[in-house]
Amino acid sequence: MGKGFFQVPTAYNEPIKSYAPGTPEREAVLKQYKTYYNGIVEVPMYIGKKKVKSGKTKPMSPPHDHKHKVGTYHIANKSHVTEAIDTALKARDAWADLNWEQRAAIFLKAAELIAGPYRAKINAATMIAQSKTIHQAEIDAACEFIDFLRFNVEYMTQIYEEQPDSAEGIWNRVEYRPLEGFIYAITPFNFTAIAGNLPASAAMMGNVVVWKPSDSQIFSAKVIVDVFKEAGLPDGVINVIYGDPVMITKTILDSPDFAGIHFTGSTNVFKDLWMQIGNNIHTYKTYPRIVGETGGKDFIVAHASANPKQVATAIVRGAFEFQGQKCSAASRMYLPKSKANKILELVKKDVESFNPPGSPEDMSNFITAVIHEGSFDKLAKYIDQAKKDKKAKILVGGNYDKSKGYFIEPTVIVTTDPKYTTMETELFGPVATVYVYDDKDWAKTLKLVDETSEYALTGAVLSADRYAIEEATKALQNCAGNFYINDKPTGAVVGQQPFGGARASGTNDKAGSAQNLLRWVSPRLIKETFVTPVDYRYPFLG
Repeated sequence: MGKGFFQVPTAYNEPIKSYAPGTPEREAVLKQYKTYYNGIVEVPMYIGKKKVKSGKTKPMSPPHDHKHKVGTYHIANKSHVTEAIDTALKARDAWADLNWEQRAAIFLKAAELIAGPYRAKINAATMIAQSKTIHQAEIDAACEFIDFLRFNVEYMTQIYEEQPDSAEGIWNRVEYRPLEGFIYAITPFNFTAIAGNLPASAAMMGNVVVWKPSDSQIFSAKVIVDVFKEAGLPDGVINVIYGDPVMITKTILDSPDFAGIHFTGSTNVFKDLWMQIGNNIHTYKTYPRIVGETGGKDFIVAHASANPKQVATAIVRGAFEFQGQKCSAASRMYLPKSKANKILELVKKDVESFNPPGSPEDMSNFITAVIHEGSFDKLAKYIDQAKKDKKAKILVGGNYDKSKGYFIEPTVIVTTDPKYTTMETELFGPVATVYVYDDKDWAKTLKLVDETSEYALTGAVLSADRYAIEEATKALQNCAGNFYINDKPTGAVVGQQPFGGARASGTNDKAGSAQNLLRWVSPRLIKETFVTPVDYRYPFLG
């Protein structure tokens, strides 16, 4: 069979469709939405070639209409988890030995399936499962997921091309082996693209995976599985299970063949996982790779030179798109006293122009529901407390209703205390808190921004003063893995802004970059000597 140094198609960012009235994509996604909404789907677990139905099920309902049922999914018991591990390990040798271009072709095909025949399906499923507007679904479930697949293939080839120098008579080369064992992928509810990328990026590098999606994302996770299967992913490479996270995780982390975890979720859960792995370290055949992106308490700091309308737009978009349920969402704002009233007036006007929170099927809605009742109740508690506290006042919003959907009004709190609870605590919802500082305290405020939060995920500075921008860039270098100048702190694009943070926000392994893929391989250096020495004596011996 012929061989060659293959060049993959050049990666490019998938164009975002508008879904404007009258466009074919709008009609297609609304038709698919109705089909899903009016149907009932039964989602099995996927272990090797088997669709596993345990008989123990849970319902799936849209957050914006939580009394309406769109399907059920099956829950794993311990034997299913063990079976998933065993199945992955049995598939490992054949998958690891498969030529890299064959693996690449599978994921490139998956990207094209999402761009074409599965676009309406994956977007409609995300609208229903996670209550995303069509724009939020399009930039996530379609475009970002496609971008992850295309760019990761390109990064994979770049990694393989990175080779050491060779000296005279010697040939040095490095091969990038998949890890020895299996990878555990734990994915969140909020991004379908992340749910697909965490298992796929490890699998692309030749690893086998046990994947546990969030219970709140299983409806759209099924579409991901359908795409991978149609793209030709062999059975057993990515095995999908649902259920009790404590039982599943303990079973997986007790396996000697556990080789790494790819995680996106809460900080406390990730710390607990790290501790469990540490406690089990003598069990494992290798040192497991621990890769995680966790929480954020992301900031916008405006300088006195900033344009009020630009700041207001950054706040409104950064804080309230997808109901603030992005780990990058802006949730603490620092505004200069000289511009604060104007900025807040514009923010209030924008928020009041929103329709009341409703269904994403109504495409005039900017805001829909938060993900589940637990999130709703937590947010309502913080809003109620802000109404009582003397150090806080509600500028706009502050109402909520869960009778039909988990609807929280976009809420802006203004506080006189820069360390007020909602300035420090990750809420993961449409609640933003503003602190107004004296213009003369710009440098002190930057220090405050840096020291207020345990997180270091994203942040933004808005200023027309280049000296102030440089000062902020230096002062805030450790408190945001993704730092934005004159923009909102959300919306990282694969291939342009590799994403991840440090401190309590994760290991900063930058999803959407070669750095992340390098975590899923174990390099082996091969040195070949062409003329092998036959005498131990060196010239210095005389």
